[in-house]
Amino acid sequence: MDAKKLLTLYVAGERNFQGANLHQATFREASLTGINLAEADLSGADFSDANLKGCNLSRANLTNADLSGANLQSANLSEVNLIGADLTRVNFKEANLSRADLRGANLVQANLLGANLSQAEMSGADFSGANFQQAILISSNINEAEINHANLTEAIITELEITGEVLHLGLSHQWITWAGSC
Repeated sequence: MDAKKLLTLYVAGERNFQGANLHQATFREASLTGINLAEADLSGADFSDANLKGCNLSRANLTNADLSGANLQSANLSEVNLIGADLTRVNFKEANLSRADLRGANLVQANLLGANLSQAEMSGADFSGANFQQAILISSNINEAEINHANLTEAIITELEITGEVLHLGLSHQWITWAGSC
């Protein structure tokens, strides 16, 4: 299946494209709210500035994909592969990124307000200027992640996640809700 065929079917009312092979497909600025792309191969795809609100991308392969500026509010991205993806300025508000692989991804100025990042692999990712307000980071690996100027207000995190050297830069405990604390 190619991008043009998917867009035609989507406009006709189809929403289930689970397991589709859309390697390097272009969906720039497309509106695909509520689409099901679970387990799809979207590696190298271009979703820049696309509206994917409420979509299902669980277990999808988005290695090296471009989602810069995309809206993924309330999306299901559990167990998604986003290694090396461009996620700058992406809206992940209230998205489920549990067990997601974000190694080496660029999340500069991403909005992760209320997002679930539990058990996510985020080593080497760049979260500079990102909003983690009220995000859940329990059992996630944020070692060697860049979080300069990130907002961690009311983020839920445990002491275990903050063992990496880069993470300690500018981190203030007053912004964090420690899991297990009263």
